[in-house]
Amino acid sequence: MQGNEQASQIVFVGGGHTHSLVLHAMRQRPFANAAVTVINPGRTAPYSGMLPGFVAGHYPREALNIDIAQLCDEVGARFIDGRAVAMAGDARTVLLEDGTALPYDLASFDVGITSAMPGIPGFADHAVPAKPLGIFAGRWDAYRNAAGEKSVIVIGGGIAGAELAMAMAHALRQRNRNAEIRLIDRSSILADNSETARKSVRAELDHNGIEIIENAPVREVQPDGVVIEGGSRIAANFIVGAAGATPHPWIAQTGLDLHDGYIKVNKALQASADGVYAVGDCAHLVDNPRPKAGVYAVREAPVLFNNLHSALTGSPPQDYVPQSDYLKLVSLGGKRAFGEKFGFGFSGALVWRLKDHIDRKFMNQF
Repeated sequence: MQGNEQASQIVFVGGGHTHSLVLHAMRQRPFANAAVTVINPGRTAPYSGMLPGFVAGHYPREALNIDIAQLCDEVGARFIDGRAVAMAGDARTVLLEDGTALPYDLASFDVGITSAMPGIPGFADHAVPAKPLGIFAGRWDAYRNAAGEKSVIVIGGGIAGAELAMAMAHALRQRNRNAEIRLIDRSSILADNSETARKSVRAELDHNGIEIIENAPVREVQPDGVVIEGGSRIAANFIVGAAGATPHPWIAQTGLDLHDGYIKVNKALQASADGVYAVGDCAHLVDNPRPKAGVYAVREAPVLFNNLHSALTGSPPQDYVPQSDYLKLVSLGGKRAFGEKFGFGFSGALVWRLKDHIDRKFMNQF
């Protein structure tokens, strides 16, 4: 697309952190002669950084919400409460679940990831994935407030699974509810983390009374528990999937070049189709791959914002250069947290206060 002779159509698919920050930036610097449309399933999008705090009971549910629809109203963008299912690059349209075909000159994908485990029989019927966050938050809120015995299984022993297990333990203790909480992994828990993090977080799991079950692939999820390899059955009445991140299957219908299901982007966050970008967890940085973490999505926002402006005016794009390391903050159930950067670890109430400050500062923008 060249020039500004007529209004250009910019379509944002998803209300992830990067797109939210771009909408926020539009308050000060709108796109000249361009109509912006945002597609998101639901008026709000949850902020992932505060999810463990919500699960633990430190924040109310509404504290997690970025009001995407309100942001759109403030900047004059059109909001569509819907879900994208495909893209027709040759026709330059994004296809929605209801059959609508939205034309675009520029399009950007920021749809996050899922923790669904379609390969495990019974998971879809009897468990809830930790991501998308909105669905999980609603299910957990109902469960912790309901009467009856509490027995929880978290499938996936990475940092996300450990955070959720500790947060659940804290929340149920605060309600004087006896609960059995188990963290199950197909190999060793926290295997992808540093020795410093493994040692510290394992100690906190033990302190929170979490039972760790390792080298135990889950073969089936049943209405009242899971079956692990070898046939052993473990009872539970709330089962969460937090075993890593997987891309949304429908992304394969975009026609874009993918890496293990994620949209491949270059240094300028551009995908393989002309005028298309991808950011956040749904994107794969070809030149500088990075783990899935919200800090990268936040740092991508000004680059995407600049590059959309540049595409409209014909200016050269800016490269996104991810940081080599970042401050990793892990909630430990109560108002304590573990932090690590450059191999140095530290934990305690002050670390939680730092995390709380960072999270609230992010949310206060909206």
